[in-house]
Amino acid sequence: MSLSAPVSPLVALDTLWFQVAGTLCNLQCTHCFISSSPTNHSHEMMSLADVRPYLAEAEALGVKEYYFTGGEPFLNREIVDIIEAALAQGPVSVLTNGVLIRPETAARLRALADASPYSLDLRISIDGADPSTNDPIRGEGTFERILAGIRVLAAAGLNPVVTVTEACEGALSSEGRARLLAFMRSVGLDQPRLKVMPLLRLGAETKRSRAYGEWESLMGRTLTAEEAEALQCSSCRMVTSRGVYVCPILIDFPGARMASTLAEALRPFSLSYPACFTCHEQGLSCRT
Repeated sequence: MSLSAPVSPLVALDTLWFQVAGTLCNLQCTHCFISSSPTNHSHEMMSLADVRPYLAEAEALGVKEYYFTGGEPFLNREIVDIIEAALAQGPVSVLTNGVLIRPETAARLRALADASPYSLDLRISIDGADPSTNDPIRGEGTFERILAGIRVLAAAGLNPVVTVTEACEGALSSEGRARLLAFMRSVGLDQPRLKVMPLLRLGAETKRSRAYGEWESLMGRTLTAEEAEALQCSSCRMVTSRGVYVCPILIDFPGARMASTLAEALRPFSLSYPACFTCHEQGLSCRT
């Protein structure tokens, strides 16, 4: 007898994501769940003209916050203009490795943050408080390059959220977190904000460590309404160059593409993917 998957309802479309850089990235991290790299064109860049119709639709639907990711968002030459357009409608978060953020870019971002009634958050991804822990995951020399981006933002008066994954040595221990917070203070973040993300065993991560096991699944499970509504997919959708997907995690799965417009994607989703197990079991949320 085949097992059925539980369903996540769309309670409200509160959060809208944009894969604004597609799967193109200036780095090639060994744990990237969508295998972003300088040569990955699975999803392409989105222009300001591509983004605007979705922003208009989102405003009409009552979306409350906007997230921009990739790949690396600052590879997109229109990213600051895109951020400005979204900040006119609600709070904005940008997920970046920070390597491409120059002082002039940070100054523009600070000006946008000061001019908007909504918050602008930058999330910088790193995987350690020193090169020996970060560089084996994110690439030789990346620690110093990411650190430079953090310092540039701090100098501009911006306080980025520093994001690490469980691949970061010690990230799950109180001692490891204390070490990371001390590192953040040492580079100019007086009020450090740290987010630790679980690993998603997709994409490049399947080669670095392992893929999902057969037991890591929600198939055959029954979720309470409270459990289903706690999942990110009950309140978000992801826009890429290829249409609207259920969430930021499943963009490499054709079955997770829901529609061409947001209005068409306002429906429940079957939690039949192993990554749904991670979201449920670890309370995963990509939101700041």
